[in-house]
Amino acid sequence: MTLPFGTPTYSVSELCGEIREFLSEAFSSLWVAGEVQRVRRSQRGHLYFELIEKGPGDGVIGKLDTVLWSRDHGRVRKLLAASGQEIAEGQQIRCRGDIDFYPAGGRLQFVVREVDPIFTLGLLEQRRRETLSALTAAGLVERNGRLPVPALPLRIGLVTSQESAAYHDFLSSLRHSGYGFQVLFSHASVQGASAAEEIVSALAGLASAGNLDGVALIRGGGSRTDLAVFDSREVAEAVATAPFPVWTGLGHQIDRSITDMVAHTELTTPTKVAEHLIERVAGAEGRLVSLSAALRAGAVAPLASWRGRIQALEATVRRVGQGRLNAGRDALEGQARALARVGHGRLRVAAAGCDSLAERLVEGPGRSLRRQAGEPQALLRRLLAHVGGQVREAEASLDGLERLCRELSPQRILERGFTLTRDGVGDLVRRAADLAIGETLTTQTAAGTFTSRVETR
Repeated sequence: MTLPFGTPTYSVSELCGEIREFLSEAFSSLWVAGEVQRVRRSQRGHLYFELIEKGPGDGVIGKLDTVLWSRDHGRVRKLLAASGQEIAEGQQIRCRGDIDFYPAGGRLQFVVREVDPIFTLGLLEQRRRETLSALTAAGLVERNGRLPVPALPLRIGLVTSQESAAYHDFLSSLRHSGYGFQVLFSHASVQGASAAEEIVSALAGLASAGNLDGVALIRGGGSRTDLAVFDSREVAEAVATAPFPVWTGLGHQIDRSITDMVAHTELTTPTKVAEHLIERVAGAEGRLVSLSAALRAGAVAPLASWRGRIQALEATVRRVGQGRLNAGRDALEGQARALARVGHGRLRVAAAGCDSLAERLVEGPGRSLRRQAGEPQALLRRLLAHVGGQVREAEASLDGLERLCRELSPQRILERGFTLTRDGVGDLVRRAADLAIGETLTTQTAAGTFTSRVETR
């Protein structure tokens, strides 16, 4: 365009065209390395993002608008997927392309033709090695693994993305176990630019909550670049220094992240973490059942021994009491017979004396008759008094024997806390070995009887 006075002037479109031609010639097919930010996909399949370079303090010192047209996007995506990568926020990539200037938008952009997968993998591996070396030097690799896990880890913290498949799989497994797990959930993105910060914040929040048996850090798998956040030093340090055991289930089968290495227990998937916790609780339950059975067996044996002793003592007391009662009865009957014989003899002697005295009274003076008339009655009184004393002595002895028999009776033994147990046919139970499982027993106490059933022996 030529204006008056001969001054050459560009129109906007002409200048944009000149710029476009100049840039396409000057910057054709060059390699650029940078960090991916602000990724977005269009409906037509184009991929738009920014390549940035950060300086000190993470400040951006260079930015380049970048596009990967749909015709190249599918090819590049397949190439990266073969090594477990994809173009994602926060990823460092090296790509080849051209500088293009878009006149209608007045915007310069870099058009990507291909991406170098080896470059990104090399950077990731280099960062992994640097991070692992630093953690090892700080003594953090095995720190979390040395924390003790309670026998019943029922109060669990959970760090993952809310409503994700990992979230539902983990909670569903715990719920279906039937055990009383309590889960304290803390949301965190598990991929993307903010993932590391959110994971560290979630772990810190659970640590401040306190009283947790451990924390599950899980996600449902993904590409190698998706899992790059778990190779970051800040996440690994947060896991290693956590005040509780951390179980990881990051959904990968081959590669181990640094977070896996510093965690207390590394498992492959969220479901495996849940199964690990369930198995630990089930093991504790099994040990409790075994201990309960052992305690029951240890308690039954002394009871059976004491039951045998009580039965033997009962039989002994019964024999002794019956023997003493019989001896007392025999002694009483013997004394009664002796008393009868003595009384009858003395009565005969007294009767004979009375007859002799009567003869003398008939022959003697009347005064002698009066003096001696009372002698038979006095003799009879003395005899009766003597016999009465012996009878009372025998009665006292009999009362003592009766009291002894009452003290040794089965009823008194029952009142002292002992019991009598009989089987289904009424026989006394003397040995546990004589009983059958399920057999009904009747136990007699001082205050009544009750029934029971044999469960174990």
